Amino acid sequence: MQLNNNVTEFILLGLTQDLFRKKVVFAIFLICYLATLLGNLLIIATIKTSQTLRSPMYFFLFYLSFSDTCFSTSIAPRTIVDALLKTATITFSECIIQVFSLHFFGCLEIFILILMAADRYVAICKPLHYTTIMSRRVCSILVALAWVGSCVHSLVQIFLALSLPFCGPNVIDHFFCDLEPLLNLACSDIYVINLLLVSNSGAICTVSFVILIFSYVVILHSLRNHSAEGRRKALSTCISHITVVILFFVPCIFIYTRPATTFPMDKMISVFYTIGTPLFNPLIYTLRNTEVKNAMKKLWSKNFISDDVR
Repeated sequence: MQLNNNVTEFILLGLTQDLFRKKVVFAIFLICYLATLLGNLLIIATIKTSQTLRSPMYFFLFYLSFSDTCFSTSIAPRTIVDALLKTATITFSECIIQVFSLHFFGCLEIFILILMAADRYVAICKPLHYTTIMSRRVCSILVALAWVGSCVHSLVQIFLALSLPFCGPNVIDHFFCDLEPLLNLACSDIYVINLLLVSNSGAICTVSFVILIFSYVVILHSLRNHSAEGRRKALSTCISHITVVILFFVPCIFIYTRPATTFPMDKMISVFYTIGTPLFNPLIYTLRNTEVKNAMKKLWSKNFISDDVR
């Protein structure tokens, strides 16, 4: 399908064309990306090595940090490099790969957040059956299904992108490749493709957001029967999850549930959910979670002790 297109590469306009502002973008993105890698990889290492973080909640948190790392990596490194270039170009194949990776890891994060909500529901509302329902085997199967679902979603995005004929302008007014900006360059009627995009990405974001908010409302309502200490601990965990859900889903819903029109704030909103959310997630989960903080302290102290022995 690519051979039918006259366009072999695209020009990414990025966030700005001003040279000074491009340097600012470079510095901010580099700092945010390094902080994202540090925070998420620290959580991954902590959960992997800690003997106390073996519950399903941390099993899912491990994969959330993994998806955050990959999701940010699919966008940030190229944006950082492009900020140093006078003209940033991306080949058609690289653009398609970026669309796939962006939607794969973004969709994986959505499914992992749903699994985390399900885990909290079972833990709080059905505590006596928790170990049976959320066994390691069940959790592994759920994560595997999340990977398969994400792959299916991303393949649909690729199919939609490859079905677009590009025969004219090749300038993308964005800092990464996505189906929305690509639709504006297609030299054919995009009504059906845009409808499919909204029914795919838009529906996944909106339905998942509604399910997550409803599930946490049910969870919070059920806390009235718990002890004060139990309510405090469960409330702290749920507030962390709700914060992550709002930060990730609200921008996504704004971007993927409307016609293929461009608004001035689109780029900044995209920055928020592609760069900001993966950066905030480690902070939200570590600052509000005593068990994770204690496990991190043990990991650091263990490393310092081993260094001293050497």
